Amino acid sequence: MRKRAFRTGPWDETIRARRSIPHGRFPPLDAFQSELVALLPRLRRLARALARNEADAQDLVQEAVERALAKRRGFQAGTRLDSWVFTIMRRLWIDQGRSRTRWNKVVTPEDAFTSQQPDASQAGEALRADALAVQRALKELPDDQRLAVALVLIDGLSYAEAAEVAGVPAGTLTSRLVRGRQALVARLGEAGVAA
Repeated sequence: MRKRAFRTGPWDETIRARRSIPHGRFPPLDAFQSELVALLPRLRRLARALARNEADAQDLVQEAVERALAKRRGFQAGTRLDSWVFTIMRRLWIDQGRSRTRWNKVVTPEDAFTSQQPDASQAGEALRADALAVQRALKELPDDQRLAVALVLIDGLSYAEAAEVAGVPAGTLTSRLVRGRQALVARLGEAGVAA
């Protein structure tokens, strides 16, 4: 059997597709792609609020962006791209939760001693401790309350927009948000953080 020779130089070869992609040469982004790139910080914030750790949050953002790009024909021009991608992310998160539940029955979950580091920042020690306490309190909320808090309080969506993304009536979202806020304030009070 003959070995395949790899070309050296500034090219990546995708053997199966039989095509080469030059490094540093990218076609210009269209309007959809540009809006999606501008949406990345908000997607990361939402993913951090939903996921239990940073690696899962990064995976969730990547999968949501991949799915949005693959399903872009399903996006209706003139509607809000952020709500559409948030809905994709929420559905992926639900699917991942189901998959994780099945997986945890087979494999032991991450142990309690695994370090949970805050985002790298230049904040003072007290501010970082408060941020960690908020992050832990948010992760302790039930999934439905955590989603409501993340969409409204962290990402700044209106109640109606957040209800649409969550796929629930506005009244249901409001009650989840109120319960989530109350639980956060109580947990942060126990941790000595002013809410």
